[in-house]
Amino acid sequence: QVQLVESGGGLVQAGDSLRLSCTVSGLTSDDLAMGWFRQAPGKAREYVAAISKSGSDTYYRDSVKGRFTISRDNAKNTIHLQMNNLRPEDAAVYQCAAATSQYSNSVYINSGRYQHWGQGTEVTVST
Repeated sequence: QVQLVESGGGLVQAGDSLRLSCTVSGLTSDDLAMGWFRQAPGKAREYVAAISKSGSDTYYRDSVKGRFTISRDNAKNTIHLQMNNLRPEDAAVYQCAAATSQYSNSVYINSGRYQHWGQGTEVTVST
């Protein structure tokens, strides 16, 4: 029914930038609050950033504030994660996720709130 497909991962050097994208199908994207999560080997999944249905509200984990930006283009059913000044500790598999919500301005950082997940895209950061 609902499908999320990520792209844009790759191998970069510390200090470089990368832009991830996630395309939504099956529902119009303005029905969905969205988020980016990541999981490094041997570690639990953690949230990275979240954005409301309207795009007017966002939230970031402290370690990426000022470096990462989440955005959405509902006309193209796409969300993005712009990652600048990447660090080795940012290396992980990044997944986008979608949550149905009746609230235009709510953001969610708990993975249990999301019903739909993408396949993931790998980000590696070398020094």
